Order: sequence, then C-alpha cells, then structure tokens
Amino acid sequence: MTFYKNKERFERVSIKVGIVFSRLKLSPNQWTLSSLIPALIAFYLLTSSRFLLAGIFFFISAFIDLIDGSVARVTGRVTKLGGYLDTMMDRYVEFLIIFALLFCSLPDFAIPIYCWILVFLFGSMITSYAKAAAGDKLGKDVRGGIVERAERIALLCVGILLAHFGRVYLTYTIVILAILTNISALQRLATAVRKDGSAGI
Repeated sequence: MTFYKNKERFERVSIKVGIVFSRLKLSPNQWTLSSLIPALIAFYLLTSSRFLLAGIFFFISAFIDLIDGSVARVTGRVTKLGGYLDTMMDRYVEFLIIFALLFCSLPDFAIPIYCWILVFLFGSMITSYAKAAAGDKLGKDVRGGIVERAERIALLCVGILLAHFGRVYLTYTIVILAILTNISALQRLATAVRKDGSAGI
C-alpha cells in the first residue's frame, strides 16, 4: 500500500513543486535539514497539548520532505548523500513526533497509552529497518506493507489534528498505527525471506 501508486500523477506534482521551490536557491540537502525545524516546533506544541498548531507544523515538516527530493530531481542534484540525509531526517522527525506523544496526557485504551506509543514507535522503526537490513544483508529491495512511511505520517497528522476536538481520537489513531506498523514489518520480513529463497527457516 502506498500513496504513490499513481506514479505519473505524483511525478507531475513533484516536478511542479521542484520548479517552484528551486527558485528559493536552497540546495536539496538544505531543504532536507530544514524539515527538522518545524518538527521541533511540532514537538514543543505537542508537549503543550496544542494539537491544532502541532498538526500544522508536522504537516509543514512532511511537506518539506517532499520538497527536497523534488528540487533535487528538477535541478539534477540527486546524490547518494542526499538520499542518506533524507532517510536520517525522516527517522529523526518521526521519532520526535512519536516521543512527544508521551507528554500529551492521552486517554488509555485497554492498556496504558504509553505502551501503545512504544509499540507504535517500535513498529515504525522496525518497518524502516526491515528494508535497510534486507538491502544490507540480502541485497534485496524490500518495500511495501500495509502502511509505509507516507501512510504513517498522514494518519498520525490527521490524528493529531483531530485531537484538537477530542484527545481520544489521537488515542485511537495511535492504537491503529501500533498494530498496522508491526503488521507492515512482518510483511516486509516475509517478502525478504520469499525473495531470498536460499535456505529455509
């Protein structure tokens, strides 16, 4: 599952975004690093339970994550270092937002909410690691899963915005993401094993 299944439409949007924001003369790597600034602001706002503003700044950070790649493609400055920095910033941004949830005084659901947050954090990180480990250890490109990063970020952003109207909505969002991210990690694990096929388990 991915928001980018319609690749041609996404590429058209990406090119337009790249053309517009390349005029600001920031390099793709500078755009990548700048995504951390609104994420830090969102972190602070979340710890203060100012959900509406936090959701807006989180969205801005996610949008900047689209800008850097678009600018890189339009200006012909796609590099391995840029891809590496982008991946690292993605992890930092995601961790900051999930970590901030621990300070939001959210209602519990079956078990304490902090348990769901930790399961969600683990699921998000292990889903990303499943791809990296498959490439490093098996030489396989493993993608997919029921929720990839784009879906995780979009759902979490919606949950944060809805928390402005009721914190329980963010609790439900976290529970759903905690379950779906770990399913995604297992899906990637199964895909890696299937692609390798060199030995049984």
